Amino acid sequence: MFFFFYNILSIFLLIPVFLFNIYRSIRLGWPPAIAERFGFVPRHKLAQIAGRPVIWLHAVSVGEIIAARPLLKALRLRYPNHAIVVTNTTESGKITAFGFPEIDLCLYFPFDFLPSVAIMLGAVKPRIIIIMETEIWPNFSREAARRQIPLLLANGRISDRSFKRSLAFSWFFRPALRCFSAICMQSAIGKERIIALGANHQIVRVTGNLKNDIPACPAGDDERLQLRNRYTIPPDCCVLTAGSTRDNEEQYLISAYTELAAEFKDLFLVLVPRHTVRSGEIASLLEKAGLRYQRRTDLSASKPLQRGNVLLVDTVGEMMSLYALADLAYVGGSLVPTGGHNLLEPASVGVPSVFGPFMSNFREIEALVLQYGAGIQVQNQQELTAAFRTLITSNELRKVLGQNGLKLLRDNGGATERHLDTINGYL
Repeated sequence: MFFFFYNILSIFLLIPVFLFNIYRSIRLGWPPAIAERFGFVPRHKLAQIAGRPVIWLHAVSVGEIIAARPLLKALRLRYPNHAIVVTNTTESGKITAFGFPEIDLCLYFPFDFLPSVAIMLGAVKPRIIIIMETEIWPNFSREAARRQIPLLLANGRISDRSFKRSLAFSWFFRPALRCFSAICMQSAIGKERIIALGANHQIVRVTGNLKNDIPACPAGDDERLQLRNRYTIPPDCCVLTAGSTRDNEEQYLISAYTELAAEFKDLFLVLVPRHTVRSGEIASLLEKAGLRYQRRTDLSASKPLQRGNVLLVDTVGEMMSLYALADLAYVGGSLVPTGGHNLLEPASVGVPSVFGPFMSNFREIEALVLQYGAGIQVQNQQELTAAFRTLITSNELRKVLGQNGLKLLRDNGGATERHLDTINGYL
């Protein structure tokens, strides 16, 4: 009965959703990809996976596809004769996925309109479907189950904030969750929460966080120099990379940098907003603060950047390189209440991080970073500036925190293998 009413509702919502997708694509400068969103995959794309069993992995955007990277690598090694198809919802996620050699085909995820879902499932013909984190769509889940395609939830998590909202709509999630073959949650708390939302407790297991399996690969001196040359950053600067910053957060960073750049003449800021569409807005903030900046897309070897400048990154897919060339990092989305971002990204390259109090989307990782002493948590702009100053003036402290981050990753890996154990049962 639920699916009957859901499909009736989806018919009425189809045109508004379609128009919203067009509007959002225009506003963000993304291709609308209407055909794929309705399930139609061009023949030349399907030819890339023809004749091979297909593993379909869905990752909504950049964060999810980066988290999936260890699993994708492991799947490629374990199943070299399978084709790996990845779907994304956002253009930035798709651009990031294009850079992963493990992937054979990148597509947009279809609208959860029954004909769209049926058409794409019929075209791709997956042996198994892996959904990253907690992306639950009723029609897609039910149609996969109807076709007897194993459906797995990988790296599942439910934040404090979303759990409170979701619990009120457990009637919506329960029918879709009952279509899953296996559910792999990051933590015991996550397991309890998804069972409370209606998942069958017999198929839920705790497998850990795939983000903990980011390869630990600190940049050596030669690699760091090459990276700085690539971005025309002076090689002997103290570089602060602020990654995945969010709306209303850059003003704190700009204020802190302005103060510190007057005190430390060799300081350099790399500013990487989470959404590149905001680069114009951030450029205005930099101009207002009297800071000289260069956009990533306008870099030129003939006009290298100088100390005290700012590199404003208006591209996607370069975050790990920009952390690797840094001396210290700030992980965004944490001084404003958006839930934070992945602290293990700078940790994996041996770079200490500073982050704010709003880490609700990464509670387990936040706890590990604090437990291992791999970063410094601050509460406000004043503490942010003080933490930056402490790290800028102490090369030894930066080294200790960086080594602590690498140890954290070594001690807390293994989620990939636990996910593979579950996937192997269906392949």
